[in-house]
Amino acid sequence: MDHVAAPAPEIETLTDRREALEDIGRNCSSNPTMGDIINRRFSRRSFMAGSLAVAAISTTVSPLAILTAEDARANGSNLSSFNFTEVEAGVDETHHVAEGYDADILLRWGDKLFADSPDFDPMNQTAAAQEKLFGYNNDYIGFIPLDGNPDHGLLVVNHEYTNAEIMFPKFASVVKETKDGKEEEKVKLGEYTKELVDIEMAAHGGTIVEIRKVDGKWQPVLDGKYNRRITAKTEMQLSGPVAGHERVKTPSDPTGKQVFGTINNCAGGVTAWGTYLMAEENFNGYFGGEIAEDHPEFKQLKRLGAPGGNYEWSKFYDRFDVSKEPTEANRFGWIVEVDVMDPNSVPKKRTAIGRFKHEGCESVVNKDGRVVLYSGDDERFDYVYKFVTKAAFNPNDRAANRDILDEGTLYVAKFEADGTVEWMPLVHGEGPLTEANGFASQADVLINTRLASDALGATKMDRPEDIQPNPKTGKVYVMLTNNTKRKADQVDAANPRAENAFGHIVEITETDGDYASTKSTWDILLKCGDPSVAEVGASFSTATTKNGWFGMPDNCAIDADGRLWVATDGNNEKDTGRTDGIWAVDTEGEARGTSKLFFRVPVGAEMCGPSFNPTSDTFFVAVQHPGDAGLATFEAPATRWPDFKDDMPVRPAVLTITKQGGGKIG
Repeated sequence: MDHVAAPAPEIETLTDRREALEDIGRNCSSNPTMGDIINRRFSRRSFMAGSLAVAAISTTVSPLAILTAEDARANGSNLSSFNFTEVEAGVDETHHVAEGYDADILLRWGDKLFADSPDFDPMNQTAAAQEKLFGYNNDYIGFIPLDGNPDHGLLVVNHEYTNAEIMFPKFASVVKETKDGKEEEKVKLGEYTKELVDIEMAAHGGTIVEIRKVDGKWQPVLDGKYNRRITAKTEMQLSGPVAGHERVKTPSDPTGKQVFGTINNCAGGVTAWGTYLMAEENFNGYFGGEIAEDHPEFKQLKRLGAPGGNYEWSKFYDRFDVSKEPTEANRFGWIVEVDVMDPNSVPKKRTAIGRFKHEGCESVVNKDGRVVLYSGDDERFDYVYKFVTKAAFNPNDRAANRDILDEGTLYVAKFEADGTVEWMPLVHGEGPLTEANGFASQADVLINTRLASDALGATKMDRPEDIQPNPKTGKVYVMLTNNTKRKADQVDAANPRAENAFGHIVEITETDGDYASTKSTWDILLKCGDPSVAEVGASFSTATTKNGWFGMPDNCAIDADGRLWVATDGNNEKDTGRTDGIWAVDTEGEARGTSKLFFRVPVGAEMCGPSFNPTSDTFFVAVQHPGDAGLATFEAPATRWPDFKDDMPVRPAVLTITKQGGGKIG
C-alpha cells in the first residue's frame, strides 16, 4: 500500500540551512569557471529542438542520433541498453522500484550489527548503544566479496551526519518568528547536552558488516568476525607527507600522527586490494569558536569555511574549538583507508591525496599497474582532482599494497575551451607552489590543497561531487550537482549555465585509456533539468520520457556491463515535482543521453550510495534523511518510512534491489 503525504510547506529544512552554510562557495580566486569554458566551447555550435524540449538540445546528442531515436520511438523499438519498465516520478511517503524488482530493507538506523548489540530504543538513546548499532544517514555503500563469492561479503557504509530534529525525541519544536514584518514558522532545536553530542559522535563514521544472501534475500551476519563500527572517536593515524608536521600537532597529540575519529563521510570507495576508503567532506561545520585574522591558519581555514559552527561539539570538546586548538581542523578533510579484514586495525588518513571537502574517492587500476583515484571537492566553484600512486598495484600480495596510497602525485583539473583537460600536479616547488607564495613544503601544499589549486589556475566547477571511472571505456563521469551562485559573466565551457539549479554531467575521456594521463579530453554528457522548460536548457535525448529527466546529479555507479546509474540530491515537489532517485543513463551509441527512472525515495530523502555486487544482480542503495521535509521533527516527520509505526521514528536505511526470478539489474 502506498502512503501518500500531504504537500510539504514551502520552508527550508534544517538540512537545507546546514548545506547552505557548508556550500557557500568560498573560492574568490580569479580562475576561470567551468561555465566560462563551456560557453566558449559550445557558443558556435548549432542546436536542434527535440520532442520533449522547447529549449535547445545540446550537441552532445548528434542530429543523426536525434532523428534515429525519433524513428525508433515511432516504430516502437528501444535503443536504450536498459530494459525495465520506468517508475513514475512523483512524491509520497514510501519508496518505489521498477516493476519486476524487489527493494528490501537490509539495515536501518539502530539495527543490530553484533550478536551482543542491544535492542534499538529511540526514546532512550545512549552513545554506548549507538556504537553497537547501525549509524545515522547512510551515504556511500561498497561491497567487498568474501572468497570471491558475489552473494557473500562485507558491506561498508558511511554515516555522513545527523539530523537532530528528527533523531532525538522532544528535542525540536516548531516556533513562529517574525522576519521583515512577516510571520513564519521554523524548526528550533533544544539545548544540547554532552550526552546528546556523544550519541551524535557515535552515529557518525562508518559500518563494516558481513552480509550474505539466504534463500534469495540478503541479511546481516551478526556474529561476523569482521563486523565493526567506526565513529567520531575511533583511533586513527595520519600517514604520508603531512604526518608529524607541526601544523597537525595538538596539545593532546604532540606527535602529529594520532587522530581520533572521522566525520562527515560522504561518498567513498573500495580499492583493488579490498580496503574501504572513507571521504571526509564538510568537516568544517563541526568546528566552533573564533580564530584571529592574523593567525597563520586563518586564511586556509576561511577558504574551507571553518569554523562552521553547525554542530555543538565544541562546547564539550576543546579539540573542536579553533580558538583553543587551531590545528585540530587540519587533521580532517582527508581520505581514510580502513583494512576491513582486520577489525582491530587502525584506520589511516592518507594525506598524500590532499585535504579538501572530498566527495568520494573512486579508483581504477591503470594499464601500467598504478592506481588512479578521483575525487570532487564538493562546494560551489571548487575543483576536480585525481591522485596517481607512485607504485603499481600488486594483485598477488595484498600486504604489498598496504601503504601504496602514501606516495604519488595529486593533480587538479583545468578544463580548456578546446575540449582538453590539463591535469596540473600539486607538487611543492613547481610553478607557484613555492615558499615565497606560502608553500614551504609538500605538507603545506596538501594541507592547503584549495589554496594551492587556486594558485595553479584550476577550473571552478559547479559543485563536483561523485567522480566515477569506467574501466570498460576509459571514460570518467563527473557529477556536478548545481550552482545557483554562478552569474552570467561567470559561465565557461565546462559550466555553461548561469544560476545552474539542476546541475550537469561532464564526461572525461582519458587519452588512450591511460587514467594517469596529464592531458585528457572532455565533453558534456547531460545538462540536467526539465527539458520542456526552455529557460532550463536541459539536454536529455528525445527518447527520454517525462519521468526520465532529473536534476541535481550527486552519486553514481558503473555496473558490470559498464553502464552508468545516477543518484540525485535535491529533487523535491516544489522544484522538480519528484523526489530523488536513481536514473539509468545511456552513455554510448544512438541512445546516448537517454535516461530512465529506476528507483525513487520517500519524501524528504536523498538518494545515496548506489553500488553493485560483482555480478550486478544486486543493487545496494542508501536512503538518507527520509522525512526531512517542511517542519519535520521527531514527533512529526514528513513520513515514518520504513517502519510506518507510531512508536518508531523515520529511519535512514540501506536497501537491496534484486530482480524477481534472478538476473542482472536493468
